[in-house]
Amino acid sequence: MSAMQAQVMEQVDKLPFKEQREVFEKLRDRFDDELTPEQIAELDRRAERALAHPERCRPLDDVVADIEKRFRATR
Repeated sequence: MSAMQAQVMEQVDKLPFKEQREVFEKLRDRFDDELTPEQIAELDRRAERALAHPERCRPLDDVVADIEKRFRATR
């Protein structure tokens, strides 16, 4: 992740969850033409689940760190 991306994510993390959802939706809308209706429906379903249970969510940095750790272990 670039420094600019990290700064943007820090700012998004400071927003109330509802506003974070709005940012997500605007970004998702930019890529809708590249996604199938099924993929869009799945993203919507996951977003609704996250909104309903924010206590079950993990910070993006933790998820990325886990993925990088797994990737390094397979090399």
